[in-house]
Amino acid sequence: MKKSNIIMGVTFLIAVGMIAKAFILNEDVKVFLLIFFAVGAGLGLLRLFVNSSIKKMKGKGWKSKVLFFGVLLGLGLPFQSWFRKNVLLSIDSAYLISSIMIMVIGVLFMTTCFGFISNKINAKSVTG
Repeated sequence: MKKSNIIMGVTFLIAVGMIAKAFILNEDVKVFLLIFFAVGAGLGLLRLFVNSSIKKMKGKGWKSKVLFFGVLLGLGLPFQSWFRKNVLLSIDSAYLISSIMIMVIGVLFMTTCFGFISNKINAKSVTG
């Protein structure tokens, strides 16, 4: 079994376990866990998009590369600053650790999940 499949399975089980525990015990953090898992999954998709876009930059002119990274940083840095100040620093410290954990788990899960899906699609396109 590949490492990526193991990571995908483990992260999925951890996420489901954390969210299920929060709902079963009716903890207040359950809404934050769902939101931060979705944010983590979105960050995983963004990471995949940026990595594939950077790979496509080979052979492009320097102006298009500067424009790409300018737009990326122009959008990314203000959002990161807002997220850090208005979300992470204003959240209750009791919820912070589990929220960050589930966000990292969401990033790992989505990254490995899309890698798994793309491998399946590529395998089908080669054979059929």
